Amino acid sequence: MNDVTRTSFVPELDARQRAMLAEMGVRVWAPKPQPPAEAARATDTEVTAPAAKAAPVAAPMAAPVAAPVRAPAPVMAAEVAQAPAAQPAPPSPVDHMDWPALREAVAGCQACGLCQGRKNTVFGVGDPQADWMIVGEAPGENEDLQGEPFVGAAGQLLDQMLRAVGRSRSGKADQGTYIANVLKCRPPANRNPQPDEVARCEPYLARQVALVKPRVIVAMGRFAVQSLLKTSEPIGRLRGRVHQYEGVPVIVTYHPAYLLRTPADKGKAWADLCLAMETVQPG
Repeated sequence: MNDVTRTSFVPELDARQRAMLAEMGVRVWAPKPQPPAEAARATDTEVTAPAAKAAPVAAPMAAPVAAPVRAPAPVMAAEVAQAPAAQPAPPSPVDHMDWPALREAVAGCQACGLCQGRKNTVFGVGDPQADWMIVGEAPGENEDLQGEPFVGAAGQLLDQMLRAVGRSRSGKADQGTYIANVLKCRPPANRNPQPDEVARCEPYLARQVALVKPRVIVAMGRFAVQSLLKTSEPIGRLRGRVHQYEGVPVIVTYHPAYLLRTPADKGKAWADLCLAMETVQPG
């Protein structure tokens, strides 16, 4: 790979993890340091380079005379008192559900039109007490058939990525992870989720995060990132930083389905996983 970001975790990889990275198509390498002589010559070149000739400064123009501005009329105290106060949004009934009640609510949900075409709801999988949480976008055809997130080719790649950092969907605590999607039902023909669908499913994901209490969330894909961080910024600009969702650190990375189409970015995804590991390390 030509675009691999080295982190402090890379030198500590064991043989098994290196084998998993090789299976992902990620090579671990470090850039060759610049010789001191070349660095000094580069610095001398920057210092001794002739300064650009300054452009002539145009004579200032006379500023137009502004019309007098009238001060706004004062607001009377009686008018302020009569303004209605903003009312807080009522709490969602999902906010107090335990795992069985939440799973039942998702299974019977008819809040949007996606319920009409689903075969199964896709609730989540993994250790509900894991310190890692993976959040994906929406179920695909295989997920809809099996009722489990991240299956098929993208799921296999995710499993390889998790094994490379010593985790799995069947592991427990610091060796496991909990995996869920933003949407719990498959959009028709695997189209992109619509804003109203994301909004109606959002309380379920928020409750899953509250119940798991992860130490880090890895958001995979554009719609997972937009739902958690409430931003339209592209993934490329959000990577490499630790964000926050309800007090939980969030690491942004690419969806495994995207990595299958764009294997050149697997190295970037590996760097994101390293950042997630550094985030949960004590101290």
